[in-house]
Amino acid sequence: MKNQIGFKIKNARRKASISQADLSAKLGISSSYLNLIESGKRNVNVDLLLKVSEVLNIELKDLSKKEDANLYHDALDLLGDNIFEDLDITNIEVKDLANNNPLIAKALIRLGDFYKKGNKEIYSKVESISEDNIVNFKSSFPGEAVSDFLQEHNNYFDELEDFANKIFKSVNSKNRTRHVLLVDYLKKKHNVDVVDIVPSEKENFAKKFDLNQKKLFLSDYLTLETKKLYTASQIVQLEAMNIIEKQLVNFNFQNDESKTLTTIALINYAAAAILMPYELFYQECIKHRYDLELLQHTFATSFEQVAHRVTCLQNPKMKGIPFHMLRADIAGNISKRLSLSGIQIPRYGGACPRWNIHSAFVTPGKIHTALSKMTDGEKYVCIARTVEKGIGRHGVHRSMVSIGLGCQAKYAKDFVYADQLNLKDEKAAISIGVNCRTCTRLDCQQRAFPPINKKFNIDLNKRGISVYVGE
Repeated sequence: MKNQIGFKIKNARRKASISQADLSAKLGISSSYLNLIESGKRNVNVDLLLKVSEVLNIELKDLSKKEDANLYHDALDLLGDNIFEDLDITNIEVKDLANNNPLIAKALIRLGDFYKKGNKEIYSKVESISEDNIVNFKSSFPGEAVSDFLQEHNNYFDELEDFANKIFKSVNSKNRTRHVLLVDYLKKKHNVDVVDIVPSEKENFAKKFDLNQKKLFLSDYLTLETKKLYTASQIVQLEAMNIIEKQLVNFNFQNDESKTLTTIALINYAAAAILMPYELFYQECIKHRYDLELLQHTFATSFEQVAHRVTCLQNPKMKGIPFHMLRADIAGNISKRLSLSGIQIPRYGGACPRWNIHSAFVTPGKIHTALSKMTDGEKYVCIARTVEKGIGRHGVHRSMVSIGLGCQAKYAKDFVYADQLNLKDEKAAISIGVNCRTCTRLDCQQRAFPPINKKFNIDLNKRGISVYVGE
């Protein structure tokens, strides 16, 4: 436990750009004693912990909580790969690694990202390798960097919220942000014209900003909700890049692509905050118990935009339900993931097939509600619904993705979708895992791989409910 606290103190001190000497002086202890604490060689009493919390402006519960669940689960996901099978690594050993050597665990995960990306790129290029298309193997998954960054900040950025609120007050009409008002704002404030256009087949795009012409071109294939978001994001790009750059300074990006993609994520975050300003959105969420469809119509936004926005309500003074959110395609590929609820979302590969994010594809456009029970016994109220993406015109196929959102069952009374669930009936809960390799359940008929924590023997004369379960 002291190893974890020491690491967290050192990490918080470095993020605050405070030297060991300065912090020890503020705490009234010697630099050598602080060094022993940060290296995990000395315990920290409650009084000193309170001082550290106050000086470093960090919540006491964040210093004293037992483990970084996301780090542990990501490491478990990585070490569950078949290439480590002969090492017999146990869940307990992975937990010890995440707790006592978090930087080593993060380094392993980074190597895992690099390895997985390299393999995928090799497979996709093996049939068409030439001097012109050899890939850059120095890049790791840019999308994972975005997820890690948002997770580290609990998907809440106070300065961007303040900026967005000021813009909203400048353009709102009866507590609504209409697209025409955003367009007028761009014209009056920046002399930028918003032009709706049908892109040519040679130059297909969703949006394009021409700085020389002072024009923002928006594709007419887009929905009005998406046009609103892009118009708001252009305001952010013109006025709030200094705030965004400030947010990115202390995060260790592995490549320019990861940093750029995270910049786009923050631009879109602020744009969504303009369309759904924090206090007003929070009040509507509480009033209507997070009825996403009602919120979608109230703020004239899309279902996916609202699902994103409810995960941002982490202001300590007006804190919403801590949700998890993920987006997956019909093949199970996860393109977005964020977990504030504590549920583990797989970093590598697809999620458990029993998650309702997959069954949502059976009846598109309908919200699927489920009470899910993870292997640690924690229950979650989870909803999932498909949305269409891509070009909106006759004759062009639109892709479909599933949006998953959920929270711990203890928040059920505040989440309208839990009303139709019998939370007291143990049989009503669907037993799920993360993925087959890390799941400990042996009673699952949908198991595709053997579990990491148990050896299996294939018996020619007997078969269980799965080839990987003999009992």
